[in-house]
This record gives sequence, C-alpha cells and structure tokens, in this order.
Amino acid sequence: MAEITASMVKDLRDRTDAPMMDCKKALSEASGDMAKAEEILRVKFGNKATKAAGRIAAEGVVGIYISPDAKLGAMIEVNCETDFVAKNDDFLAFTKSLAEMVAKNNPADVAALSAMGMGGKSVEEVRTQLVGKIGENMSLRRFVRTSAQGRLASYVHGGSRIGVIVDVVGGDEQLAKDVAMHIAASKPVSLSKENVPADLIEKERSVAAQKAAESGKPADIVAKMVEGAVAKYLKEITLLGQPFVKDDKQTIEQLLKSKGASVAGFTLYIVGEGIEKKKDDFVAEVMAQAGKA
Repeated sequence: MAEITASMVKDLRDRTDAPMMDCKKALSEASGDMAKAEEILRVKFGNKATKAAGRIAAEGVVGIYISPDAKLGAMIEVNCETDFVAKNDDFLAFTKSLAEMVAKNNPADVAALSAMGMGGKSVEEVRTQLVGKIGENMSLRRFVRTSAQGRLASYVHGGSRIGVIVDVVGGDEQLAKDVAMHIAASKPVSLSKENVPADLIEKERSVAAQKAAESGKPADIVAKMVEGAVAKYLKEITLLGQPFVKDDKQTIEQLLKSKGASVAGFTLYIVGEGIEKKKDDFVAEVMAQAGKA
C-alpha cells in the first residue's frame, strides 16, 4: 500500500475542504492516487467537496482596459506576495498600464509583453525596479485580448481580485454591465453546455453514477438520476443556464432573449486561481487528530 503522508492529506483537504480524516481514508482507499481520492470524496460529500477552483492562492490584482468605443479590450493578472502590496498605488498603476499595452500592442505572450518598451525602459526593467522599490516580488501571470462582435463590458470585484470582460451583442450598456457583474458573482465555467469541456462532464457523470448506484434503485431509474444530475450540473456552471443574480426567476439566457441580445464570449479571472500557496507545517495537526500527538 502506498504511504499516505501528511502533505498528501493536506493537499487533498485543500482541494476538497473535506474533513481531514476522511481525506486520509480516501487516499488510503485510492492507494495514494489524488484524483481518485478526490472522486471518492465527491461521491461522499457532493459538490461541496470541490473547492479548488474558488480558492485564492496568491495575492495581486486584475487590470482591465476597454477602448472608448467598447470594441477592444484586455485583461491582465499581476501577482505579488501580500495583500498590502496589491493595494500599492505604483503596483496598481503598473497593472493598469500593462492592460492598455496588451490591448493596443497585441503581444504574443507574457515574454513578449515583458520585452516591450514602457517609458524608455522595457516592461521587465520597470517590473524589476518596482520590486526593488516596494521590496516584494511580483510577476506578470496571464492576459487576454478581446475584439468585440458587439460591445465589451467589464466588472472588477473584491479589490480587483476578480475581473470580467464580456462581449454582448445587442441590448444596451446596462444589460452588458449586468451580465459582467453576474459572471463575477456566479463564476460560470463556460458560456453554454456545448462549451463545457468533455472531461468535466464525464467526471461529473462518473460521480453521479456512483452516487445513484448507492440508492439501490432499478437500473432505468439510476440512469435517469444520472442524467438529471448531469443536467443540473450543466445549468449550474454555464452562463446561459444560471439564474440571473439580480432576478433569480429568470436565467441569463431568458434575460438576454427578452432584450434581443446574446453573449459572444467572456473571460473571468480570479487572482491566484490555480496557484499553490506556500505550505504550512501540517504534520502536528494530522498527528493530533489521529490521536498520535
């Protein structure tokens, strides 16, 4: 049997928010396979056991630029070490300038952006000098540049820790702002069910099948339970299927239809999403709760 370390237990708990001892048992059952252990906990605890996508694992801000005609936009995430620096005026101004540079110069990637000129120096030189001035490391993580089919709207939330750019075709400016705000609040994975990655659907189907099988119901009923669970999941994670945050009696799809509008696409950034935080010492807590301390 694979050795289950305290670090593995902590990693799984961070991914799922499940109780520590359940994480240890799941890892043991899965012979140390993290993905399998996570699936075991999903079966036991449901969707509450998957929180990794919403965890903020680094500090920083999202910067957004939208052209005056709302036809061109860009969004960038710049990371730093502490929330204090994320509020620094120089750091915020640097991020804002980078977003505008991305929109107007269309760099191929972060490396190309870092090599571009900024006030007589390269972006990388400016970043290095800012690190020296502030005394904290910072990095350019990712960016997106968008040309609108309709009009672009943006929304930032939580001290610029969540940023959204959405392309709305038809409707008016208020509708576009409302949709952007909704995306920041509800965090959809995709625009519609047709855009959801197949691996996510299959993973959800697998979890639903295992949960339904435990019901002891006939196979035909189990099949309907699985399809119902998958359909519910797709509504929860797709923009068009979600209830509108300002009026949950209608979905975003219904709202757009009532205004003669549609969404061509959107991008959602959450600062630090997917970045692993520095690990704390977890051994003592594991040993204590296992009755070995």
